[in-house]
Amino acid sequence: MRLLIIEDDREAVAYLVKAFREAGHVADQATDGLDGYAMACEGAYDLLVVDRMLPKLDGLSLIRSLREQKVETPVLILSALGQVDDRVKGLRAGGDDYLPKPYAFSELLARAEVLARRRASASGATEATAYRVGDLELDRLSHRVTRAGREIVLQPREFRLLEYLMRHAGQVVTRTMLLEHVWDYHFDPQTNVIDVHVSRLRAKIDRGFTHALIQTVRGAGYVLRAEEQRTP
Repeated sequence: MRLLIIEDDREAVAYLVKAFREAGHVADQATDGLDGYAMACEGAYDLLVVDRMLPKLDGLSLIRSLREQKVETPVLILSALGQVDDRVKGLRAGGDDYLPKPYAFSELLARAEVLARRRASASGATEATAYRVGDLELDRLSHRVTRAGREIVLQPREFRLLEYLMRHAGQVVTRTMLLEHVWDYHFDPQTNVIDVHVSRLRAKIDRGFTHALIQTVRGAGYVLRAEEQRTP
C-alpha cells in the first residue's frame, strides 16, 4: 500500500511515516494542505491520511477540492475534533473514514488497510496476495514465508525486499529499483544498505539448501530464480 500522510505536526507525521514503513507500506508526507493537495492530485496513492487542522488549506477544504477534481482516492481523516457533528462534517466533505485523536496506531493501520482493500476490490484490481517460486512461498496477508514447508521469520524490510524479488521472479532487479520500491528512496544514499539486507535475506532463505534462490548478477543487480541458471 502506498499512502500519503498530510499532517502539520512534524513529530506526528515522522512517527506515522516510520510506523507505516515498518508495517511494510510506502508512506509519503506533506505538512500543509496546499502541498498535500498537489501531491494527492499528482501521485498514485492507495490512501490519503488527512488531518483536519492544516495550514494554508484545511483538511475538509482539501478533501472537497479533491472530490471536485474527481480524485477518488480513499481518505481517512485524523482529528482532535471528535464529536459526532465533527465526524459527520468530515464524512460529508468526502472522507471515507474518521478517526479521532488520540488513537492507537494498530487501529489506524487496520482501518487504512481495510480502505485500501475496498478500493482494490471496487476497481477490480487483481494484485496477487501470495507468491510462490520453487519451494519458497510468501503470503502478503498473513506476512508468512516458508521454504520447503519450513517457516522463515523476516523483519518488515526483509519481507518487502523478498516480496519485490518474488514479484519480479526471473527478472534482473537493479539496485535503483530496490531503492525506489523497497526503501522509497529516489536518490543514491551512498551506503551498502542493499547489500546488507540481501545478505541477511540470503542467510534466512538459502542457508541449508543446495540451490540458492537469490543470485547476484554482476554489474546489474539481483535475480530470484527457482531453477539453477548461470548468470554473467
